[in-house]
Amino acid sequence: MKELFKNAGIFITEEQQKKFEKYYEILVSYNQKVNVTALKEKEEIYVKHFVDSVVNVDKLIGKTLIDVGSGGGFPGIPIKILRDDIEVTLLEATGKKCDFLNIVIKELNLKNIKVINARAEDLSKKEEYREKFEICTARAVARLNSLSEYVLPFTSVGGYFIAYKTGEKEEIEQAQNAIKTLGGKLETVLEYEIYGNKRSMIFIKKIKNTDKKFPRGNGKERKNPL
Repeated sequence: MKELFKNAGIFITEEQQKKFEKYYEILVSYNQKVNVTALKEKEEIYVKHFVDSVVNVDKLIGKTLIDVGSGGGFPGIPIKILRDDIEVTLLEATGKKCDFLNIVIKELNLKNIKVINARAEDLSKKEEYREKFEICTARAVARLNSLSEYVLPFTSVGGYFIAYKTGEKEEIEQAQNAIKTLGGKLETVLEYEIYGNKRSMIFIKKIKNTDKKFPRGNGKERKNPL
């Protein structure tokens, strides 16, 4: 499975490969009890979860990262495996998925990484988390206009919100007002293919503080996007 990374231009050590293998084993086992991922085939899990999470991992600049709506730990845990220099927080609203994430962290012996069981719209209102992260990631959680309202309040000024998407340009256009309103600026869209799957990483730089009225809560982020 190491070749799957190599063919995507990602070089991992034997120790990192062992961690990914253990991660896979825990994921498959836990998935029998709780639906963490819909993917079943080993290669598909590696490609669409592990490899996809760490493409351009060298372009992440910062020491603190929050992964919003982490789910099965993607991209937060794969990033941590390759970038031990980054302190990672995994934010997940579903308790059983948080249990899974904690098992993975313990079994992989990962350090400087923690799991928080909370909703983004609630946690970002708390002073100790608001605008405290240099890197904020989210992968396939919601459309970008809604997602920006969940994530940019966590992003420190000068830091980046990085959305992992499938590359729809229309979605980016529709999010421009939300990004600007929340203090962000679209900087770069990196488009790439992984084994035939079109993907993009959208880099949004935080250029000013987010107004304290955001996120609005009560589902308004999805029902009535900015």
